[in-house]
Amino acid sequence: MGEDRVIAFDMPGTTRDAIEIEFDYKGTPYTLIDTAGLRKRGKVFETIEKFSVIKTLQAIEASNVVLLMLDASTEISDQDASIAGFILESGRALVVAINKWDDLDSYKREWAKREYARKLRFLDFAKVSTISALKGQGISHVMRAVKSAHAAAYRRLPTPRLTRIIHDAVEQQQPPRKGIFRPKLRYAHQGGQNPPIVVVHGSGLEGVSDSYKRYLEGKVREAFDLEGTPLRVELKSSRNPYVEDK
Repeated sequence: MGEDRVIAFDMPGTTRDAIEIEFDYKGTPYTLIDTAGLRKRGKVFETIEKFSVIKTLQAIEASNVVLLMLDASTEISDQDASIAGFILESGRALVVAINKWDDLDSYKREWAKREYARKLRFLDFAKVSTISALKGQGISHVMRAVKSAHAAAYRRLPTPRLTRIIHDAVEQQQPPRKGIFRPKLRYAHQGGQNPPIVVVHGSGLEGVSDSYKRYLEGKVREAFDLEGTPLRVELKSSRNPYVEDK
């Protein structure tokens, strides 16, 4: 913020509630929801601290973009991974900031990068910034990433272009057969925003594997520059009118 806005203390676990802070950055108004730091599960035993966890999860669901703060000097905990998974399930746009980067030498920086890639590889859609919150380093990069992630989460995906992308993807790599039939992907449209949802219509789509869905997701993400937001691909098979209901 560049100024003292909240009362803080350097002992872990002393911040309890989520605090909303309004600020302006380069002419754009923002509301920052500053949440309590979450400690390892084994240390979350007090009722009041469990309340802090609930408030943090509620803040994630209420946000347009989540900034996941990690400490570069410590290992990524199961708690970090759990929160990251909750962000993904909530469909929120995401920017990751690895803090205290200025305290690390080159060897520890490489270790921190490997640690992130190994334990949070499911967040590969998110931009990662290395920062020093204390010194204000890397903050401009974070804010650019936040703005970009927000734009991606609300991007419009026109039906004709989406359908063309799906057809091109199928031409490059057809979905595997299931039995004697091969799934047919006919057209696609946008089913929602924040996160973007792509609904693909066709026949026999219940036979499409998760790996092929990830392949389609990658093609759509690349075509529309959807870095910073989760993307959901839903498959809907049309009913065969010649098959009687039992």
